[in-house]
Amino acid sequence: MKTLNDFNFENKKALIRVDFNVPLDANFNVTDTNRIEAAKPTIIKVLEDGGSAVLMSHLGRPKGERNPNMSLKHIADKVSEIIGVQVKFVEDCVGEIAENAASALKPGEVLLLENLRYYSEETSGDQEFAKKLSKLGDIYINDAFGTAHRAHASTTIVAQYFEGHKCFGQLLAKEIDAIDKVMASGEKPVLAILGGAKVSSKITIIENILDKVDHLIVGGGMTYTFVKAKGGKVGDSICEDDKMELALEILKQAEAKGVQVHIPVDVIAADDFNNNAKTQVVDVDKIPDGWQGLDAGPRTLAIFKEVIKQSKTILWNGPVGVFEMENFAKGTISVGNSIIEATANGAFSLVGGGDSVAAVKQFGFQDKVSYVSTGGGAMLESLEGKTLPGIAAIVE
Repeated sequence: MKTLNDFNFENKKALIRVDFNVPLDANFNVTDTNRIEAAKPTIIKVLEDGGSAVLMSHLGRPKGERNPNMSLKHIADKVSEIIGVQVKFVEDCVGEIAENAASALKPGEVLLLENLRYYSEETSGDQEFAKKLSKLGDIYINDAFGTAHRAHASTTIVAQYFEGHKCFGQLLAKEIDAIDKVMASGEKPVLAILGGAKVSSKITIIENILDKVDHLIVGGGMTYTFVKAKGGKVGDSICEDDKMELALEILKQAEAKGVQVHIPVDVIAADDFNNNAKTQVVDVDKIPDGWQGLDAGPRTLAIFKEVIKQSKTILWNGPVGVFEMENFAKGTISVGNSIIEATANGAFSLVGGGDSVAAVKQFGFQDKVSYVSTGGGAMLESLEGKTLPGIAAIVE
């Protein structure tokens, strides 16, 4: 696995696939700079070696058309500010003007290309388009974990033109390392906390990680499919009736593999799906009709805390309640605090997947866990045991 440290970039142009698909407000201001900040160490390493950097990314889904609202020129100033170098911008990503701008780059300079997805050839993984991109650099670096699960021209196909001159950026290398710690090399006991609404969206993850973990905490809306499958009453809670047999099968598999599964024993139930609904704490299998479980209860959180405390490697994917509503966020905050405590005591903690990342940011936990993954879909596919095309293209 070649990383940045295997190369010296002196007088070399690095063609770097970054993930600058960042949110913009109505005035085109970047509202979350995390992805730009995450790419900074890779760019700085190239510049400090005496090289130059050509950055390529997509923004939004322009579907092969030039949509001015999705131009990367809107973020050039913000990228300059974060990296600390005035970034040049070119209004295309392939062809003569892009090639001229790239060849004019001097050591220490950075060029940002226009949105890759202005060309449909990017998402179709077009060979000719990838070849044009390859003309813009001497060494290819993939540092975009968020798109590593897509076999696009800039994430996968372009790597073919850099035999022996391609590597992972710092961010992507960190992501691979973090997932490996959970899935292969982590200190035991290993714990996976899986939350979110549906069993169906987590089936392949659960099946793949049962061989890797010692404990599995099930939380969030998934809880009620398991509870109902075991004969409990879940009232009006979210439940996938067609997945109940599967839930029982998962429990059977876990038992056969010696994995301890921890399902909530009590919940905070509400008489309506809103923050100001009436609430009561009830046993998870005795939720009255007309009521729905929206957060983990106090006894559950005490049990979860003990399990988390004993674990040395922790994966957290998905909240344990409707954390977007203040009155049903206590469970997710409690789990977060328990993970922070375990991390402070030497455990390795990886948070990944859209909602849990959003929760970690909302409650200010991101600097207190070991690693927060930047790629939702890519992270989930890694946990499912799939080889990501963007990673395979560098390793080959």
